[in-house]
Amino acid sequence: MGAGRLYATVAAGGFRRYATYRTATAAGVFTNTVFGLILAYPYLALWHERPHLGGYDSAQALTYVWVGQALLMTVAAMGGGFEEELAERIRTGDIAIDLHRPADLQLWWLAVDLGRALFHLLARGVLPLAVGAFVFPLALPGRPLVWAAFLVAVVLGTVVSFAIRFLVALGAFWLMDGAGVAQISWITATFCSGMLLPLNVFPGGLGEVVRALPWASLIQAPADVLLGTADPWAVFARQLAWAAVLLTAGRLLQTAATRRVVVQGG
Repeated sequence: MGAGRLYATVAAGGFRRYATYRTATAAGVFTNTVFGLILAYPYLALWHERPHLGGYDSAQALTYVWVGQALLMTVAAMGGGFEEELAERIRTGDIAIDLHRPADLQLWWLAVDLGRALFHLLARGVLPLAVGAFVFPLALPGRPLVWAAFLVAVVLGTVVSFAIRFLVALGAFWLMDGAGVAQISWITATFCSGMLLPLNVFPGGLGEVVRALPWASLIQAPADVLLGTADPWAVFARQLAWAAVLLTAGRLLQTAATRRVVVQGG
C-alpha cells in the first residue's frame, strides 16, 4: 500500500470512528445551535451600539457567530481530538507500538485528525449554520469560489490546530501529567482564536498581537475569508507559514522524544 493510500485509509478510519457516536453528535449539534442563539443576541446589542465594530456590519457579525459555532469542533479549538489519546499512549508506553508501525507518527495522527475534522464539519457544522441562516439575516456569500476559499482556510486552520495539539501531546514524554499544559492550550485558544469575539475588535497593540498568533488561523481566518474582509491569499500564506513552523517544531520535538523514550507506567 502506498503512503498516500495508507494515510487516506487512516483518515477514513478517523471519520468512521466519530460517526459511530450518533447520540453525542446529535447532542453536539443541539449545543452548538443553542450557544449560537445565546451569542447572537449580545452581538446584536453590541453592533447596535457600534454599527461598524471591527469592520463588520451587524449581518457580518451574526455570520461570524454561526461560522464560529460551525467550526468549533472542526478545528478542535478547545481540544477533544487525538491529543488525549496520544498523550495517554505516551504515558502508558503504548507509544512504542506506534513507533514500530510502518508509518510516520506525526502524519498518522494528522490523518486521523483530518478524518475527525471532516466528520465534525459535515455533522456538527452544517446544521447549526443552516439554523442561523434561517433565524437571522446572515451575510453568506453566493459565489462558489468564496466557499471554496473558505474550505481551504478551514483545512489549513485544522492543520495549524493539529500542529499545536501535537506539540501539547508530546509534552507527555517529559511530564507525568500533561493536563495542565492541555488546559493552558485550550484556554489560550478560547481567547486567541476568535471563538468569543472577532479578533478585529481587540484594540491597538493587543489586536495586532492576537491576529499574528497561530490561533487566529483556527476561526478568525476562515471567517474573514468567507465574509470577504481579508485577502484569501494573504490568509493562506499566514496559515501555511504557521503550519510549517509548528509542524517542523513538532517533528523536532518528536525526534528528541523518541531518542529517549521513557515508559512512565506499564
